[in-house]
This record gives sequence, structure tokens and C-alpha cells, in this order.
Amino acid sequence: MGSPPNAAPQSQPTPGSVPTPHTPAGRDGLAALLAHPERAVIALDFDGTLAEIVPDPEKARAHHGAVAALGRLVPRLHAAAVITGRPATVAVRLGGFADVPGLDHLTVLGHYGAERWEAATGTVHAPAPHPGVAAIQAELPGVLDASGVWHGTWIETAIERKGGRAIAVHTRRATDPQDAFDQLRGPLTALAERHGLIVEPGRLVLELRPPGMDKGVALAEWVRETGAATVLYAGDDLGDLAAFAAVEKLRSDGLAGVLVCSGSNEVTELAERADLVVDGPAGVVGLLAALAERLD
Repeated sequence: MGSPPNAAPQSQPTPGSVPTPHTPAGRDGLAALLAHPERAVIALDFDGTLAEIVPDPEKARAHHGAVAALGRLVPRLHAAAVITGRPATVAVRLGGFADVPGLDHLTVLGHYGAERWEAATGTVHAPAPHPGVAAIQAELPGVLDASGVWHGTWIETAIERKGGRAIAVHTRRATDPQDAFDQLRGPLTALAERHGLIVEPGRLVLELRPPGMDKGVALAEWVRETGAATVLYAGDDLGDLAAFAAVEKLRSDGLAGVLVCSGSNEVTELAERADLVVDGPAGVVGLLAALAERLD
């Protein structure tokens, strides 16, 4: 997979070799993590970062080496989190994070932080769903059908219902995925606004969800809660820009930080702002394994 134009070259770590960030702030953040891992936390997106993007969201699974790498690395850190737009329990199931030795200090923040699963207890804490989500779920098939870009059972395979807290419309399986994305963005934005929701665009997906929470808010609150001095965040999509901005703000407040992009030609904005670009989920897992090896 090639690097986006104007982005840093991708780094694929070899066992025990931690790649060097191309920015001074990234190099300082990595040095701080390696010098004092007990004061450091890592936070990771799920889809596109720990798991490959696949046409059917239910078939996504964490990279085959992800859990083992996390199981080695997390005990050497203060804490770790997975921050995702999926329901927390779905991310736990697809990631295989439950009852894994070494992951006692793993938190999964689902629905951009609206849901929280703790590995130590196996419990999920969540508020009541936004009523607009149910209303949109009832109207959405008609809106998609009226758009003229769908055929037959495409409507049902396109809709991902996220536990009553959000709805995602994927266009990756459409005949022309980008054209379907572009045509649906306006109608779905209008639908969301009628019911007090917002639209979050991603890699050939439009997610309709309640306002007020994003990965940046979730990450900043979790980092402050942990009291960490260093944070590494890895993501791959437009929704991760808010988390990148949160790390940049934390760095301006005196924390050390590393921004990692799980490389993709589909999203250049993230790669251009990252301290380190790796080659997709395999590259992220390689980085986690290399950090664990180094800290051993």
C-alpha cells in the first residue's frame, strides 16, 4: 500500500525495532513512552487500525496478532483503550478482548465514549439511547430507496445499526461507492438534522449519531482520568482527526504524545498530520509488538 501524497513514508517495524517518528514532537513522545512506560497510555481506533476494513462490518476481526501484541504491551503501560464508533460490546467481541491475560487495564470506549467497557470487570456502562436514532431507523430505508443509488437488498446490507445509539450507512458495496457516498451525504444530513443528530463521514461510510461526543472528547477525558504523562494514539479515518486534535492540545498543555496513522490512500488528512505512518493494521500490530519487545 503506497503512502498518500505529501505524507510521511510508511514505516513497517521489524521485530524489536521501533520505527522513528518523522516529527520532533513525535520523537519526544516516543522517547517519553519508552523512558517511563508506567506513566504512558495508548489509545487505538478499531476498524482500519486494529482490524482491516471489510465490506460487511460484522465480518471485521482484529488482526491475528493484535491481541497477543496488546497482551504483551499493556501490562508495561499505565493503561490502554480502544476508542470506536461501534457499540462497546461489539468491539470487544470482534476484537477478542475479553478474558485475555495482560489486558486487565484495557478500556473500550464505544459509541465515541458514550459506552464504556472495562476488561477488569467485564461490565458496560451506558446512558439511554437518543430517541432520534429510532426515528431515523424507521425512515432511513425510504430515504435510501428514494436516492436511486441502491438496488434490491442493497438497502439492508448497507445499514449498520449500532445498538440503538447510531446508524451507519456504508457505500463500499455499491456499484460506484464514491458516487453513492456523495449522493447520500446531503439527504442523510437533512434526515439527521430533522431528528437532532449529526452525520460523521468516514471511509465510504456516513454515520448518523447524537452530537456532543467524538473520539477527541472521549480520548481527552480518558487521558485526564488516567493521569498519564504520555499518550500514543493510532487511527486511520476522518473520525480520528478529532483524536489527533486532542493529542495536539494535550501536547500544548505539557503532555508528551505520538500520533500514528494506519496508512491508507483513502484518507490523506490523517497521514499528513501524523508523526508516524504505518502500513495498515499489520503495521499497527508490528508497532505494538516492537514496543513490547523494546520494553521487555
